[in-house]
Formats: sequence, structure tokens, C-alpha cells
Amino acid sequence: MASSNDSIKKTIIVALSLCLVCSIFVAAAAVGLKPIQNTNKDLDRKRNILSAAGMLDPSKSVDEIFESVETRIVNLQTGEFATQAELDDAGIKASTFDQKAAAKDPSLSISLKGSDPAGIKRRSNFSAVYLVKSGDNIDRIILPVHGYGLWSTMYGFMALKNDFNTVIGFGFYDQAETPGLGGEVDNPNWKALWKGKEVYNDQGQAVIELAKGGVDSSDPNASHKVDGLSGATLTSRGVTHLVQYWLGKEGFGPFLSHLRSEGVQ
Repeated sequence: MASSNDSIKKTIIVALSLCLVCSIFVAAAAVGLKPIQNTNKDLDRKRNILSAAGMLDPSKSVDEIFESVETRIVNLQTGEFATQAELDDAGIKASTFDQKAAAKDPSLSISLKGSDPAGIKRRSNFSAVYLVKSGDNIDRIILPVHGYGLWSTMYGFMALKNDFNTVIGFGFYDQAETPGLGGEVDNPNWKALWKGKEVYNDQGQAVIELAKGGVDSSDPNASHKVDGLSGATLTSRGVTHLVQYWLGKEGFGPFLSHLRSEGVQ
């Protein structure tokens, strides 16, 4: 009986020892790989920004191309570039700003209860934007957008020409919609349909939307419409809601209006 008890005790000790050793190795690997993971995450972010802007070049590295992109922080409450004093008060640096984290911080965000067409619940008071300049003038601007589809929050970038109205490119880099249906937001052919579309109507309202059944070329508002996703009504509706929200008065609308009317310093 004693021998049997000793055997069980030894088995437990060996199992616990193995668990401890494995946990140490896993923890060490996680810590050691963290810098590499962060570097890859940042590289992927840059690649998606450049892709939306139509700037990827296989002959150049992503970092090399991204040197021509200027990252600025916008105060969405004022509709202007954030001042250094505002950034200092909020503890924000453009190079490391995490908008997802800021949206969860009550001191850096607002609740959207009662007015949340994009389904994001909270909106950060600040957002990074990405400028590509020709001399002192903006050539194109890339804006981060996100909102809820059918199954997931979809994160993407929209690039606009320097009229701050015409779409250069649009795409999602993080989504979990139904493959073959809502997941077609990743289809290059569908993303190509956005190029040349106009966000705003003559009254300055963000009216760009997905058209159920496809765009009718005879429609006088066809320049504001993109073919909807076949069989994915809720995802299509989510895309419409999120782009209209982020390009509207609660998102980048006032900021883009300011750029059009005042120019950029």
C-alpha cells in the first residue's frame, strides 16, 4: 500500500515539475517573441495603409515606401489636427497611438448610446490619420474606419484624393464575416469598385453606400454607390453604416470639411 502511495506521489510531483518547466519555457518564449510580434504587427498596419492608398510597390520594402507617409493625430471633437498641448494632456504620441485602447478608456472616448449606426459603442476622441504629401500639399489622405457587420467588428482604411471626397481605395484588414458571403469584403474585385466613388453629395452629407442588387449606371446617384455583397445583406448594411458614420459629422466629416475650406499648415 505504501509503495502504491509513493508511486502516486511521485507521479504527481513529476507532472507538476513538467508543468512548471513548460510554463517557464512558454512565458520566456512569449516575452522573447513580443518585440518580433510588435514589429510584424506594425509592418502589417503599414502594408494595409499603403494598400488602401494604392502605394504598394513590389520593388520596394513597406518601410521604405512608408517613409513618405506622415502620421498625424486628429481631435475628432474639434475637427482639427490635435495640438501638442492636447496630445501631452492625453498622453498620446502619434507613433504609438492605439485607437482601440483609447476607445475603451472613458477619459479618452465618448459613449455612443442612442446614436451608434456603426455598432462600435464607444468612439475615441482622437484618431490617427495618414497623409501623403507633394511638397507642402496633401496628395492623399488615409483614414481608419471600423464598424460591426454580421458577426464581427470590421477594421479597415479608406484613402481619399486631395479633394477629400473621391475614394482612391478601401479595404478591411481585420474581419470575421461569413466566407463566400460577407467575407467577400476581402475580394480584390469588390474592393476595386470603390475607386473613383464620391463620399459626399452637394450638401456635404456622407451618402456613399452599398447598393442592393448592384449599381444602376443610369441612377443619378451612381457615383455615390458601390455594388452590395450578394447574399450578405447585413454585412453590406454594416459597411454602409460604418463608412457613413466615420465620414459623417460624428467622425471625420468636420475634419475633412476643415481641410477643404482652410487648407493644411
